Amino acid sequence: MRLRLIAVLLACAALGACTGGGDEEDRAVTGGTVRILASSELADMEPVLAAAREATGITVEATYSGTLDAVETVAEGKADGRYDAVWLASGGQLRLRPDVARKVVSQTPVMASPVAFGVSAEAAARLGWTDPEHTSWAQIQRAVADGKLTYGMTDPLRSNSGYSALIAVASALSHAQSALTDADVQRATPGLTEFFAGQSLTSGSSGWLADAYLHQGTAEALINYESVLLTLNRDRHTDFTVIRPSDGVVTADYPLAALTSAPPDVRDRVRALTRYLLGEDAQRLITERTLRRPVTASVDPAEPLPPGKRRELPYPGSRSVSDALLASYEHKLRRPARTVYVLDTSGSMKGDRLRDLKAALTELTGGGRRFRDREEVTLMPFGSAVKSTRTHTVRPGAPDAALEAIRADVDALAAEGDTAIFSSLEAAYGYLAEAADDTPYLTTIVLMTDGENTAGSSAEGFRGFYEALPRERRATPVFPIVFGDSDRSQLAGIAELTGGRLFDATEGPLDAAFEEIRGYQ
Repeated sequence: MRLRLIAVLLACAALGACTGGGDEEDRAVTGGTVRILASSELADMEPVLAAAREATGITVEATYSGTLDAVETVAEGKADGRYDAVWLASGGQLRLRPDVARKVVSQTPVMASPVAFGVSAEAAARLGWTDPEHTSWAQIQRAVADGKLTYGMTDPLRSNSGYSALIAVASALSHAQSALTDADVQRATPGLTEFFAGQSLTSGSSGWLADAYLHQGTAEALINYESVLLTLNRDRHTDFTVIRPSDGVVTADYPLAALTSAPPDVRDRVRALTRYLLGEDAQRLITERTLRRPVTASVDPAEPLPPGKRRELPYPGSRSVSDALLASYEHKLRRPARTVYVLDTSGSMKGDRLRDLKAALTELTGGGRRFRDREEVTLMPFGSAVKSTRTHTVRPGAPDAALEAIRADVDALAAEGDTAIFSSLEAAYGYLAEAADDTPYLTTIVLMTDGENTAGSSAEGFRGFYEALPRERRATPVFPIVFGDSDRSQLAGIAELTGGRLFDATEGPLDAAFEEIRGYQ
């Protein structure tokens, strides 16, 4: 959507003509709280929301999630009564899901940021990309296909930035003249396969992707929001050449929308908050602090943002096309995953805890988010030491054999022994070194424990072991899950050391933590 069009829509919304708000918007709002389910990258809006609280008295309680996960939360009715509004990266996600769109009112874009391609200055110079505004997705795809460039991108099944990139590349490579169709996706598939072979880093969120890029140092480029790339240059001293490909981008417009399940007075607060965010002072603060583009016509973008227009690409014309494209990415296009599950089966896991672990892993052998085709899954249960190491590869077209074998191994897990966390992680890294081959896997380790380390190597010993690994081995992150009586600080230290992320299963079901990790594998 062009910025001028967005400005017109906003003016319309402010008058109540677009939202149907009318008389409701005229009611006075005096403070109160709004609970918002927001896309994860919007955590950087906290200073703006603090200013909104000072100006309006409205306090925002934000819960952050991947955009597509948030859409599913709303679709399943899990947002009703828990949240008052949603603030997603793109209104396009709502337009694809009429069942979700019916649950929200007063969708109003607040700011904008296209998904862009950030490439290191050295790589840009080497590839001859001296004019970023005239560099295309087709050129980027060719460089990746020729083995000259690797990059990181979020999981399009979890994150809007990855989804937008998938749409943009598919549109460019198929030469689609309008919204993607099944035929366009088929035409683009050979080029997409080559393009995603160069993806060396994945993530469930845009923010963690940026952190992982800096920690691992294995990719030369990053697909992310323009605002994230420019903020990295400003705040973390990266040297990205930011390319907004000339054959088209998909722009996040960040609509703030009240839920139909919210009480009328709370919807009024959402509208009052929206009006504040569209004001000139707030728009200036947004663009200066977050480097997103203002949508109020009287406010100029912050200095790093080029003023030129971009070719805007539409979302797919139907959900069926979108779902087919995502399924193709999941099981055919992307690099295969190689994951080691380091599973605490010590004596303290007896009873309900072991039952919950078995249920969570069994869930991944069926349903919409099962283990992917071509994925290599290694189960490494441990107690006082590693008990066994069993590996299964999910074969394309015939996944059932591996999935049944995984279910059998999970069902056979038994709880006994002490808790050798760090020795077991060392064993996992050792296994990955032995298993290394020419297949370009995306490699991760998942650690699930319900206690603290009581046997084997210490935290200090593991740190020495990890820091002595070759650089390419250190690029494998550990994703620990806080569960039961596990030591949060100990697990957080493992995540920080290895460039992983901590997941919490103390306030929700264990299967939800395993499910969320899927976006990072």
